[in-house]
Amino acid sequence: LYKWLKDEKGGMLGSAIKWNFTKFLVGRDGKVRKRYAPTDTPESLSKDIEAALA
Repeated sequence: LYKWLKDEKGGMLGSAIKWNFTKFLVGRDGKVRKRYAPTDTPESLSKDIEAALA
């Protein structure tokens, strides 16, 4: 799962993950919708999560 997430949505460092708190939002279709930095707060993800659930 970890390798698949990295390969699906690269970040500023490509597929590498700099720190262990990188977050991924996976849609109902099983595709990675977005990747978030370790510094992104859970609250900052709420609009994207709500859109994915709509």
